[in-house]
Amino acid sequence: MKKIGFLSFGHWTPHPTSRTQSASDTLLQSIELAVAAEELGADGAYFRVHHFARQLGSPFPLLAAVGARTSRIEIGTGVIDMRYENPLYMAEDAGAADLIAGGRLQLGISRGSPEQVVDGWRYFGYEPGEGDTPADMARKRAETFLQVVEGRAFAQPSPRPMFPNPPGLLRIEPYSEGLRERVWWGAGSDATARWAGELGMNLMSSTLKDDETGEPFHVQQRKQIEAFRQAWQDAGHERTPRVSVSRSIFALVSDEDRAYFGARNQDSDQVGMIDETTRAIFGRSYAAEPDELIAELAGDEAVAAADTLLLTVPNQLGVDYNAHVIESILTHVAPALGWR
Repeated sequence: MKKIGFLSFGHWTPHPTSRTQSASDTLLQSIELAVAAEELGADGAYFRVHHFARQLGSPFPLLAAVGARTSRIEIGTGVIDMRYENPLYMAEDAGAADLIAGGRLQLGISRGSPEQVVDGWRYFGYEPGEGDTPADMARKRAETFLQVVEGRAFAQPSPRPMFPNPPGLLRIEPYSEGLRERVWWGAGSDATARWAGELGMNLMSSTLKDDETGEPFHVQQRKQIEAFRQAWQDAGHERTPRVSVSRSIFALVSDEDRAYFGARNQDSDQVGMIDETTRAIFGRSYAAEPDELIAELAGDEAVAAADTLLLTVPNQLGVDYNAHVIESILTHVAPALGWR
């Protein structure tokens, strides 16, 4: 059995062909799609976070709104760029949103991906410490965030507080019990996957990673999952970790599907440079009639290894069509592969 959710990048474009022409359209439709996905029986509603872009940026108001409108579905991010975050303020926002949702947040965090502007985190007032890289800064902030969301008390109380304090040091409030176990790290390499396992975070692996061996993407991703689970085991964590992978998958069951995606079945991986030094491999997309799709997905080693599958959805095509995309996978594909 697999948990199956959707991942929306939350694009909007002021263009006649787009059904999300503004930030308002995207935010409100994101809430409606989460409601629809829950009604269809999907397990998760996840949202990408990008700054300086016509995409979803500040996740916690959206997560709280989705939490207030739904009752069962997991609500998450894929991923929050920790280079931009104050981990203590983020812990307050996350705790509040998780309490509103009744403990359903699944927070994906990471070093982040290439951004729209050069060193965008500098505009947010952040600089790496002496000798640190931006990636080091992100990982250190992630470690601080993990400490505060687990409820660790660390702040010296005022001798003359406005309101009475409980005894001892104080923690970040509001505190949401169990949130620490629902933090995921978006790993782009085998090394960061191992690091996440050592720290007791779940693993979120996307549609791209560092090309470390030259093997097909799904094979490299499966090996990354194995490295993560081994590091988790070696660290002695008691609970069973979760692992998600993201895929673009479209079952062609209508003329509309064939018009949008019938000529787009990308049957091979792509390799490219995401910055001056990093060679990355991008996983293929899937678009085919259900029988063919089932056969192709059966050979995806990373999907087989993960317990959670996130379907990337074309949010600019609107709520109704994206609900159809999700329903098609749940109905025509997932049962034949033993996912449901």
